[in-house]
Amino acid sequence: MMTAKRRWQILLTVVLLVAGSTVAYTVSAFQTAQSSQGAESQVDSVTAQSLPAESFIMFRNTAPGQGFGQAATVALADPSGQRALSGRSCDRVYAVRDLGICLLTKNEIPTSFEATVFDGSLAAVQSWPLAGVPSRTRISADGTLLATTVFVSGHSYSSTGFSTETVVRGRDGTVHGNLEQFALILDGSQIKASDRNIWGVTFVPGQPDAFYATASSQGKIWLVRGSLKERTLTVTGTGIECPSVSPDGTRIAYKKSVTGSLVGHRNIAVLDLATGTETILAEQRDIDDQMEWLDASTVVYGVPRDDSGQDSDVWSASIDPGVPPSLLIEHAWSPAVVRR
Repeated sequence: MMTAKRRWQILLTVVLLVAGSTVAYTVSAFQTAQSSQGAESQVDSVTAQSLPAESFIMFRNTAPGQGFGQAATVALADPSGQRALSGRSCDRVYAVRDLGICLLTKNEIPTSFEATVFDGSLAAVQSWPLAGVPSRTRISADGTLLATTVFVSGHSYSSTGFSTETVVRGRDGTVHGNLEQFALILDGSQIKASDRNIWGVTFVPGQPDAFYATASSQGKIWLVRGSLKERTLTVTGTGIECPSVSPDGTRIAYKKSVTGSLVGHRNIAVLDLATGTETILAEQRDIDDQMEWLDASTVVYGVPRDDSGQDSDVWSASIDPGVPPSLLIEHAWSPAVVRR
């Protein structure tokens, strides 16, 4: 019969083995990343001193070599041209006119996560720790509100047992709330299930209290319209994930689940808010990124090059379903379009 002392010895051994494996993995991943970033870059790039004076696209540079993982910009008029590297590594990035946000995994022991807000000179003006792995981030068009989503557990929205934390903050640092704590309303009744998750925030232009997001519970996903003042999330559609409101506020682009649930293929679709008309775009691949509006008739998004998740490209798709998607920026991810 095993004694209590022996059970504790076995438990301690297991804990030490797991801890040792985690440390070894972290060190190995860090060394691999450092080695990759030391090689010569595959793209034409320069070092940026500030955000561009002209309209631009910001994104995460995924080109192997020096500058890998950094927030970068290209001129909106020449997306395939020379890119400017910020020197700031990010897992997720977003920007508006003179403000950007960077979500970063810090390869330390133990691993930690951080959000940093930077100004037009690329200087950090605010930062705070994140509770988990970076997933999504957005800034309102006027720069007053910032949303961050992280995985507290799990690493995919289609996996079982995942949990998110989505928080909206003011540019001044004010925390407006963790959206998982807002009231989720479906057909007039509140959903109180403990497995609720919220992600993919997009702010409504000209309406400082309003936003859209994705909500999920019991394997189902919904489009919700949120109110910061009322602390509510009201379901307005089903099978809709990662919405993105157009700059004029009249349409929403999103990923449309063919099953209406967390599993299954996602198409890109656009909803006209005035008419309720939904249009499925020509993109046939299963998309995992949150859309961004390039202009009034085009959305952009990231597509991984392979299953490694290390490299990706930004593609564009017309809201005309008869027009096929096209490559916009090679070796890029997490695009944000900024017009001057």
